[in-house]
Amino acid sequence: MAKKYNKERSAIGFPLEKVGLFLLLLSLTMLFMAFSIGYVFTRSQNSADGVYLPPIFIINSFILFASSYFINKANKAYKNDDTKGYQKALSITMLLTISFMGAQIVGWVYFKSLLIGENIGNGANYLYAISGLHFAHIVGGIPFLSIFLYNAYKKMQEPMTVLLYFSDPIKRMRLQLLTIYWHFLDGLWIFLVLFFLLNRLF
Repeated sequence: MAKKYNKERSAIGFPLEKVGLFLLLLSLTMLFMAFSIGYVFTRSQNSADGVYLPPIFIINSFILFASSYFINKANKAYKNDDTKGYQKALSITMLLTISFMGAQIVGWVYFKSLLIGENIGNGANYLYAISGLHFAHIVGGIPFLSIFLYNAYKKMQEPMTVLLYFSDPIKRMRLQLLTIYWHFLDGLWIFLVLFFLLNRLF
């Protein structure tokens, strides 16, 4: 397994999965920056006030921050061969992620009247587009998190399988990549919240 893992490298010497994640995060950064610039341009063209940011979006920042904290704890538990800690941290991460998604839907529906109509001229459609795009990438990460959660409970019941699981370098690397992805989405969300809040003030 280790030999196969070492051979699966790109031309620049890094594992293909790491290169793929780097390219994904780079493309997402450029995409969200393009949306942000488009929003600022729309506001400047209409001389409009900044878009209203529903309070639940701010609350969601803390939910995502907590999910990043617990997926980081899952990494620490993995390194320490702590099965119970690993299972608990992944479970809480999943619950927080689902809570974020639910709160996000509530924000879109409940505050719809404040984000459309006369307010559309200030770029409110960008808030829906940007938050929706972020939501889609949260959804995209759910299957990978689900696989780790499934394995944590279904494939780590015997001492031997637990030992093999925690000593697998591929699983360790993939957990680290998932953690980086989660931290990125957390940081991206906080940036977007601050971006819209500052545009509301100035």
